Amino acid sequence: MHSVRELYRIEQLPIFQNRMYETAKEACECPRGDVRLIQDLETGLIYNADFHPELMAYDARYQNEQAVSSQFRQHLDEVVKIVERTMGRIGLVEIGCGKGYFLEVLSEKGFDITGFDPTYEGTNARVKRHYFESGVGITAQGLILRHVLEHVQHPVQFLEQLRMANAGSGLIYIEVPCFDWICEHRAWFDVFYEHVNYFRQIDFERMFDRVIESGRLFGGQYLYVVADLSSLKTPRIDNGDETAFPDDFLRSIDDDQMHEAAAVWGGASKGVIFTLLKSRLGKLIEIVIDINPAKQGKYLPATGIRVCSPAEGLARLPAGAPIYVMNSNYLEEIKQMSNNAYRYVSVDHE
Repeated sequence: MHSVRELYRIEQLPIFQNRMYETAKEACECPRGDVRLIQDLETGLIYNADFHPELMAYDARYQNEQAVSSQFRQHLDEVVKIVERTMGRIGLVEIGCGKGYFLEVLSEKGFDITGFDPTYEGTNARVKRHYFESGVGITAQGLILRHVLEHVQHPVQFLEQLRMANAGSGLIYIEVPCFDWICEHRAWFDVFYEHVNYFRQIDFERMFDRVIESGRLFGGQYLYVVADLSSLKTPRIDNGDETAFPDDFLRSIDDDQMHEAAAVWGGASKGVIFTLLKSRLGKLIEIVIDINPAKQGKYLPATGIRVCSPAEGLARLPAGAPIYVMNSNYLEEIKQMSNNAYRYVSVDHE
């Protein structure tokens, strides 16, 4: 057993923060799990030691599509440019392509790309409803792995499997949430059971001997790396590189700004954890707004709060009341949609 250091502990989070429920009762009775973030002091990697992968069964009720936002589509356009300049337009494979939105974006721009995802529900023949593994008959010039690696319990082993499936070669684009950003912003609402791993840029520099390009995206919230898959290795921590996890990580959780007439804008991951931990302090939120039609009319896990459309939610909210904006990347978009008639609190601003 490797020596480890515990960073953070939170109990009884919903195991799926993006699974929506048909009734408040079902939502409140959702399965839950504990998070105990530790850093492995041999590899440097950070993960939830209390994660149980057998609990994770993704199905059609899982709704994490962000592309309904024009702001998020701009982010995807930036990713397209990175993929093109580092890996080209031919012979690409997207691993875990989900509902296929990014794959469709690349296809429409003339990229030659195939997707792999056993949960895919669409009709695009370029998406295979199974895993990318040895024997699939495709060797990619470049693999795309967007927001997958944080869900995989043993990330280095998983990447090794991808390398073997791709004949030991090829480039890989990896995009994950940035743990440094979470720490910098004391983003306690960005720690989920569903995310077993939390990555820093330095982790990928230790994981690959050859990194083509890396950096932050989406206002610094996401981390990306383009690396040579053949240079994959087991990371080893450097002396003195214990991650600087803030002692005051939860300092904003008990602010006194919230009163009865308040709304949360964002019924996805951040909103689920934000409303749950606030409710544990007795600060109940009744209005949650989301622009994703697939979430509207459904209920958030753990709290059982019903998600409203912007029109429905704003009709219930007095002018000038606070709206807690779960992601400041969307602040201007939200102000425009709500006629700038409220007090906007960006919860991820430090």
